[in-house]
Amino acid sequence: MRAVDIIRAKRDGDALSREAIDSFVSGVTDGSWPDYQIAALLMAIVLKGMTPVETAWLTDAMSRSGEHVNLDAIPGIKVGKHSTGGVGDKVSIVLAPLAAACGVVVPKMSGRGLGHTGGTLDKLESIPGFRVSLSLDEYRKMLAEIGCCLISQTETIAPADKALYALRDVTGTVESLPLIASSVMSKKLAEGSNALVLDVKCGRGAFMQRPSDARLLARSLVSIGTAAGVRTEAFITRMDVPLGRAVGNAVEIAECIEVLKGAGPADLTALVVRLATRMVRLAEKVATDEEAEARVRSALASGAALEKLRALIKGQGGDPAVVDDTSRLPAATSVHRLKAESSGCITALDALLVGRAAVALGAGRDKKGDAVDLAAGIMLLKKPGEAVSAGDTLMELRYNDGSRLNAAIALAAQAAVIGDKAPPEQGLVMGWVHDSGETLFVAGM
Repeated sequence: MRAVDIIRAKRDGDALSREAIDSFVSGVTDGSWPDYQIAALLMAIVLKGMTPVETAWLTDAMSRSGEHVNLDAIPGIKVGKHSTGGVGDKVSIVLAPLAAACGVVVPKMSGRGLGHTGGTLDKLESIPGFRVSLSLDEYRKMLAEIGCCLISQTETIAPADKALYALRDVTGTVESLPLIASSVMSKKLAEGSNALVLDVKCGRGAFMQRPSDARLLARSLVSIGTAAGVRTEAFITRMDVPLGRAVGNAVEIAECIEVLKGAGPADLTALVVRLATRMVRLAEKVATDEEAEARVRSALASGAALEKLRALIKGQGGDPAVVDDTSRLPAATSVHRLKAESSGCITALDALLVGRAAVALGAGRDKKGDAVDLAAGIMLLKKPGEAVSAGDTLMELRYNDGSRLNAAIALAAQAAVIGDKAPPEQGLVMGWVHDSGETLFVAGM
């Protein structure tokens, strides 16, 4: 089929046939579709959407564009995890070793930063020597010996998604339910997991800003996974405020280590424990949620999860000494302290603006192929509900390239709102979608 005919059909709002979707994915994979035609169809999908059937076909075609990993030789239920992306979201880097320390095998193929959200791979590469590009044989060996592995997509796993992922980031086509669902699940169905725990972010710093959209995405992901024979669950979690206090790459790795030492931010720790508890249950390691949570908290308190991170870093070629000394991570040469202009209480901290400010400092990409400054980032010294006096530092902007600072300040200065009284406390987990229904913890979703 001609690319222009497929683009025109979606532009006009028509549902694409399976043949058309297969043709598109083949063209992305073999390079016969140039970037400008791929981008045109991606934009048409963003604007016109896709039916659930189209989305399932796109996921299947993307998954079939490469090979599927067979992990049957490794005993136990393999439980994967994925987040749809947020600001300060370093959960996977803590969660994988924590779940592995509880006896769960955790296969994990991760991605680069998309738009204002950070990427797990970029964060991991701030660890000196850490390799994210492993062969499938190395991947299997890591899973068998350590129980977890955090790698990039290999050239043979969903190569169509790898090409689309990079292009979406720089063409304004990230925020699309069918494109997000197909990207997530094409990798997850190929990486060898028997079960999946998904973290669907919702709010200002997420790609799904409205609860109704996040709920639809969660349903779509669970439906695709369940239909493929993979037990799939999705938590809908709040992303109006950055998760934790570090936003960037090296700064987030340092925060991950603090969580595993028992000294990390309460919001990040709580979410990691919640997700790890479900992973332990899905792996059928214990009979109840209470037993699963107890095992998770024990792995944190005993240092077993921290040692598993050390083994993970060493196994992937990184410097395990960063676990003991985070000063070995890349550090920015300069720091700008953003001060409060009045006294009161932080009532809001816009995750989107903080994420964009971090990208402006160099912690993310403006266009495909851009280098990322692994040391650049933002430390949030004040978060909603905390008191502040005029002149207090609200956040530290850490940077190497001074030409980027003014743009970052302009964004960051708008992010924090100071008022007279603390905002009402809001739970981080908004809902839970699974193969037999859903449980909503927030009214009106």
